[in-house]
Amino acid sequence: MPDEPRDGSDGDREPPGKGEDADRTGSPPGSENGAPPSDSDGAEPPSPPAGDDPASGTDRRDGAAASGDAAGSDDASGDGSSADDTPKTDDTPSQSIGPTSSITEGSLIGPLFRLAWPIVVIQLLQVTYNVVDTLWLGRLSTEAVGAISLAFPLIFLLIAIAGGFTTAGAILVAQYTGARGERSAGLVAGQTMSFVSILSVGIGIVGYFYTRPALSILPSDPETAATVIPLAADYMEVFFLGLPLLSGFFVFSALMRGYGDTRTPMLIMLVSVVLNVVADPFLIFGFSANPLFAALNGLPLLGAIDFLGLQASLYDLTGFGGWGIEGAAVATIAARAVATAIGVWVLIATSRGPTISMEHFALDLDVIRDIVRLGTPSMVEQAMSATAMITLTAMVVTFSPAIVTAYGLGNRLISLVFLPAMGLGRAIDTMVGQNLGAGRADRAARSVWLAASTGAGVMLVVAVVALAFTEPIVSVFIGADVANAAIAEAYGVEYVRTRTVEFAFIGVSQVILGGFRGAGNTKTAMVISMLTLWVGRVASVLVLAFDWSVTVPLVDVTLSAFGWEETGIWIGMALGNVLGAIVGVAWFLRGTWRETYIDDPDRQAGEDPSVETSPVAAGGETGDGPAGDPPATGVGGESGASGPPGDGDDNRPAAPAPDE
Repeated sequence: MPDEPRDGSDGDREPPGKGEDADRTGSPPGSENGAPPSDSDGAEPPSPPAGDDPASGTDRRDGAAASGDAAGSDDASGDGSSADDTPKTDDTPSQSIGPTSSITEGSLIGPLFRLAWPIVVIQLLQVTYNVVDTLWLGRLSTEAVGAISLAFPLIFLLIAIAGGFTTAGAILVAQYTGARGERSAGLVAGQTMSFVSILSVGIGIVGYFYTRPALSILPSDPETAATVIPLAADYMEVFFLGLPLLSGFFVFSALMRGYGDTRTPMLIMLVSVVLNVVADPFLIFGFSANPLFAALNGLPLLGAIDFLGLQASLYDLTGFGGWGIEGAAVATIAARAVATAIGVWVLIATSRGPTISMEHFALDLDVIRDIVRLGTPSMVEQAMSATAMITLTAMVVTFSPAIVTAYGLGNRLISLVFLPAMGLGRAIDTMVGQNLGAGRADRAARSVWLAASTGAGVMLVVAVVALAFTEPIVSVFIGADVANAAIAEAYGVEYVRTRTVEFAFIGVSQVILGGFRGAGNTKTAMVISMLTLWVGRVASVLVLAFDWSVTVPLVDVTLSAFGWEETGIWIGMALGNVLGAIVGVAWFLRGTWRETYIDDPDRQAGEDPSVETSPVAAGGETGDGPAGDPPATGVGGESGASGPPGDGDDNRPAAPAPDE
């Protein structure tokens, strides 16, 4: 049903300007003397609902003051996080107003950039985690490096379960934050943390006992089975035991992203990476033959210190010779556990993020049902993505070692190229979620077109650079003295150059997927991702790279593959995101994503009381569910597609799909 116009007070809080809330009352950010801000992107600012006083610049909605001070300044952090770390109470005005006012009002470019760049940095820090582990384990043994490479896809298959529900929590927090229903956003955040924590305990137990049976069924030669697989099992068992400690940071990061603050998780991630870098060599090698001491001993500036002697003394004192590959797992878990603890403290004890109280952690079955309904498609999407990459790897390893090397190297390089597009995609799910929650479907659509065109443009420039400098880039990663180096380098150059064709499409596809997720259409995102990976890649590689034929009995028609070998692999891999972008844009143009998932009675920001904001029908996604779902009428009253520029909706360019 349509929301009733508010009279400016919810009955349980003092109006702004009184008591301890007085210092938080002021004009919306970007306004002067109480005048409402203007959208520099061309959109009209929302009209104040009943109870607001535009002349005074005071927002009396739900008893909370609008963000900003009398001068109309944004918060100091610039990303929606407050510098005030005072504990939150029920009487503390919503800190979501800071990020919401910048995301749902004013220019689109500023908040998009502020959300995206910390996400890119977080992913670079994650790469640092992996590089550091590989660096130190490479000094332990080549088998240890092979073991963690083997362990990751199997680990990812299980943690994808928790990852899907984490995505759901971020979507709901974004929409409730946009609706200014702070109590609801805090409840969802608490429920997500509790539910995923319980789930992680179960996954950790299952994973611990599933590790060795799962590894035993993998096809491997006798030497690999004797040396690599036992190390992978040791690593995975420790990892799964620590999974509940590790998963908390991912939940915190996703919830803060939904709230509109990506910089705080970035800073905490930096602390975690530093801890991992410091702990890795000590937990892997201990004080016996630790390469860190040998490296420090050779530094000219530290020549006065006998580090090898210090190492010997520490070993005599402790007798600790390191835990090998298990030490790498312990270092990762310990570093992430610290990040989790800091994240929980930030949510509970400071004014950053949605307001959470201890009672929000008690399981609420209604909220859990929403999280499960939204998160299940994301969970399936992530699990199917992992399975698709395992399938592609199994197909590629049937070719020569040089081709396998080129495939692995190319994927690593492209995963770095992929980071800007992924940052935009994750930023846009917050912008779409908050704007739909605020009743601004028109602005949500414009943010998607802006991000998609930006992503495509940036990735097109990257493609030109990659084409121009492919050979020197690839050669850096292949040593000249390695066997078959010239052949592997030639294949790697060919692979990377072929895949530059899809770079612009990656930018589009990631943004479209983020847009669907932000709107709560996780089933749509799942379908597009599965088409991208299983049809665009797996099926394409099967048809293009291999030489086979099959005859259809009833019609006596023979279907034959192309048999292009390695060239078929390169082209098949490039087709995935091209298909994903085309399907995603076409689906997005239908406009069925415009309904918000939530129905928040505390909605405040910019909604039209005459417009119904419908929750999803039971059992189906909004506008994309099975027969029987309500008709797709957008929050802003639109019932058509959100088309490209010139269609009368003032929209601009768009797009979805994951890469490596």
